[in-house]
Amino acid sequence: MAESARLFSLEGSTALVTGASGVLGAHFARVLHGAGARVVLAARRTEALAALAAELGERAASVALDVTEAAGIARAFEDAAALGFGPCDIIINNAGIAVTKPVLQQTAEDWDGVLGVNLRGCFLVATEAARRLVAAGQPGAIINIASILGERIIPGVAGYTAAKAGLLQLTRQLAVELARHRIRVNALAPGYVETPINRDFFASEPGQAMVRRVPQRRLGQVADLTGPLLLLASPAGAHMTGATLVVDGGHSVNPL
Repeated sequence: MAESARLFSLEGSTALVTGASGVLGAHFARVLHGAGARVVLAARRTEALAALAAELGERAASVALDVTEAAGIARAFEDAAALGFGPCDIIINNAGIAVTKPVLQQTAEDWDGVLGVNLRGCFLVATEAARRLVAAGQPGAIINIASILGERIIPGVAGYTAAKAGLLQLTRQLAVELARHRIRVNALAPGYVETPINRDFFASEPGQAMVRRVPQRRLGQVADLTGPLLLLASPAGAHMTGATLVVDGGHSVNPL
C-alpha cells in the first residue's frame, strides 16, 4: 500500500455513526466502511439501519440509539460491543434535527428538542465514547458534524443555529481536555448540501438566489464531504484537534 493510501486507511478501526438512517449519516458510514473500518450504524429508525447494514455487509452492524437518552447511549455502546464492535475509536456525531418557524412562533419545546439532539446529544455521545476509550487505553477521533450556520444566520432556525454554534465551542473544549488521552476532536462544517429533502426548494427561485451567493455557484454534494471526513478520521489528520473544517464552496467567507 502506498504511503498516501496508508495515511487515509481506517483498517483496524471501529466507527460509530449517529443519525446513520439519514442521507448524510448513511454517506459517512459508506465512506468509513470503504476505507476499511468496521462501522456501527446508530439511529432511532432501525429499519433503515438494517437495510444499510445489509448493503454494507461484512464489517457493519446496527444498534438502536436515541441521543437524547443517556442510558440509551451507554446501552448502544454495550450492544455494539456485544456484537463484537468495540471499543469504537471513531465517533461521527451526526444526529441532528431542525424546527423551522419564525422566532416569535418557536416554543420552549421546539428549542429544547433541537438543543437536546444537536448539542446535548453530541456531548453525551462524545463523553460516553471518550470514557470507554480512556478505560481501554486507546486513542480515538471524534468528529462533530456542525454547519456554517454555527457562524451565520438564516431566518427561522434559531435553535439550530444556536446548537451548531455551541457545538463548535464544545468541539474546542473537548479537544483541549481529551488531548492528553490521545483523543482528537474536530468539527466538520458543511454548507448547503443537496439532499432529497431540500432539492425542490433549491430548484425554486428563492433557492436559486441562495445558490448564487455561494462563490462556487453550486450546492454541495454529499461526495464533497468524503475527503474532509477521511482526513479528520484517519492518521492523515493526526495533528489536527480542535479544528473546524468548513466545506461550503466559499459561502461562509462571502460578505454578500
